[in-house]
Amino acid sequence: MSDRTSFIRSDLAQLTAYTPHPGGESAAIVDHLDTNESPLDLPAEIKSKLAWAYQQEIEANRYPDGSHEQLKGAIAQYVEESANLTDHLTTANISVGNGSDELIRSLLISTCLGGEGSILVATPTFSMYGILAKTLGIPVVTVSRQEEDFSLNLEVAQQAIDTTNTPPIRVVFMVHPNSPTANALTSKELEWLRSLADNILVVVDEAYFEFSQTSVVGELAQRSNWIVLRTFSKAFRLAAHRVGYAIANPDLIRVLEKVRLPYNLPSFSQTAATVALQQRQLLLPLVTETREERERVWSVLKENSKLRVWQSQANFLYLRPRNTTTDNHENILAEITSKLKAQGTLIRHTGGGLRITIGTPEENNRTLQRLEKII
Repeated sequence: MSDRTSFIRSDLAQLTAYTPHPGGESAAIVDHLDTNESPLDLPAEIKSKLAWAYQQEIEANRYPDGSHEQLKGAIAQYVEESANLTDHLTTANISVGNGSDELIRSLLISTCLGGEGSILVATPTFSMYGILAKTLGIPVVTVSRQEEDFSLNLEVAQQAIDTTNTPPIRVVFMVHPNSPTANALTSKELEWLRSLADNILVVVDEAYFEFSQTSVVGELAQRSNWIVLRTFSKAFRLAAHRVGYAIANPDLIRVLEKVRLPYNLPSFSQTAATVALQQRQLLLPLVTETREERERVWSVLKENSKLRVWQSQANFLYLRPRNTTTDNHENILAEITSKLKAQGTLIRHTGGGLRITIGTPEENNRTLQRLEKII
């Protein structure tokens, strides 16, 4: 680190920033299948409602509603209905963030900052848990997944918790279903999470709940150390608005509210999320179409003898080339990614494999044809 930046923490020099594909290359790219977004924009009638709200209701010179009460009420109702909960949810069970990333950061600040704890993640998984922890100076303990089905190696995970003492593991992050591998938590994994001591926070990230229709929300009433994260960026098609939310017991939610920034979610984003929930009958049918396309694309890819593709419970597929050596595996992945990009398709090279978002039938067909030629 140069003398000009000697005031910066020395450990940050070792970190690599998260760098999504720059927007400037959009003109050359036809198929954006790298970030698990919805393939379709909002319907025109919802965009019209949002345009009217911006013109008639939102005062640009005023700060947003810092309590998020209307949005949190709509979220609580949606979660309760979608999970068929017998326990009533209120706004006290919900915290809203500028994307799930903000909520993850708030959880890390609340639990591990100041050398009080480390986190456990099972790789490959969503990279932001580790990235955000390291930016805060929080140690990250990684354990492997079993390649056959990408379930957690439970013996290794338990050993990590038992032997990590300086500082102890305070938070376990699990994704349900996982990204990039698209597998949901198994019954054994859930039993292990239930067995963890109450002084360990269990974070279950359900960003792809609408596609998997599997959730642990029903267990939150009995588990004060569990929290569920979700997002409006996927099934609800609001990636541009950056709205995430957490569901947990009121005591844990109150802690998140203490550390979040004031006015953290713009008025327009709050309005967009609220309208999306009110109009979900227009948005969520696309989930069924995406799941059907996912199965179609998977059935094509699994017939390719040079690829191994895993079944998915999310809106993307994960695959790896067969019969590669350790030395050339990553080079092959990079070459496939680069060649697809040159032909107009963006996919994600991550975790020792390729993650391909399910797009429209036309996008998927083009990608399958291009991938077949490259392979």
